[in-house]
Amino acid sequence: MNELLNVVVLKRVLQGDDVVVIDLARADRGNLPTFEAGAHIDVHLPSSLIRQYSLCGDPADAGIYRLGVLKDPQSRGGSASVHQELHEGVQVNISLPRNHFPLDLSAERSILIGGGIGITPMLAMAYALEAKGKAFEMHYCARSRSRSAFLEELERSKFSHVVHLHFDDEPESKMDLKRVLSGGQETAHIYTCGPKGFMEWAISNALELGYPDAHIHREYFQADVDTDGVSFEVVAARSGKKVTVTAGQTIHQALAEVGIAIEISCEQGVCGTCLCDVLEGEPDHRDVYLTADEKADNDTILVCCSRSKSSRLVLDI
Repeated sequence: MNELLNVVVLKRVLQGDDVVVIDLARADRGNLPTFEAGAHIDVHLPSSLIRQYSLCGDPADAGIYRLGVLKDPQSRGGSASVHQELHEGVQVNISLPRNHFPLDLSAERSILIGGGIGITPMLAMAYALEAKGKAFEMHYCARSRSRSAFLEELERSKFSHVVHLHFDDEPESKMDLKRVLSGGQETAHIYTCGPKGFMEWAISNALELGYPDAHIHREYFQADVDTDGVSFEVVAARSGKKVTVTAGQTIHQALAEVGIAIEISCEQGVCGTCLCDVLEGEPDHRDVYLTADEKADNDTILVCCSRSKSSRLVLDI
């Protein structure tokens, strides 16, 4: 079982429009495990849900893990639970930090592009880049100034001179993405996080301008899940149990019907919690967690959303 840490909500502040900023600390105020910019933690909420949130504080601050959580009207319960239940003094369990969105500190220049609550991992990156004396710029895109969190923190930061704010209701602040991305394509790295359409806009423009795909780093908060397709058989190699996954059903759901429980969290192919090894068969990858190379290897699958191209899939479970 993965190690869990017990922490307490030390501070809670509502910022902008429905963004709660939460400081988590050890109950004894001791140091927390170090983390690298881009990392996230699993939060085991009082509602029994497990959700992933980016650490948006300064990695040099060993006493605090800071989260910024938007109350999403399309929430499947996670953000609503955070807003309703995580008040100052409440204790929760969290995982150790994990990083699927790391900085490449060898880059000559880093361009951080955050859309809405997607600014959270960019904050930790900005602190880390500033501490290392690296060249970078941050672009924070949001619907309006009044609905945006972290503005005061950015204004008083040491890197405020490289922060650019872009609001939909302030036409004069609109970002010229091609201008932002032009020049230095061979040496600059781009980091983007936010709504799926926003990220696809940033990524497609970067590719069009000649950025190598390896220089374009992305982190998805949510993704659409498509479970359409023909039925196929899944074999759990360790127990020998077999189950048919029908159209509209996930592998995880089918396995649960025959008593095989797999830890699951996001249910959208974003977090990687339900990753399983593939022994036989060809997965139909429908996640946004695995890289293109990892998908091509066809030796792992996320069972919360992906399906099978072959009639039979054997998993190492």
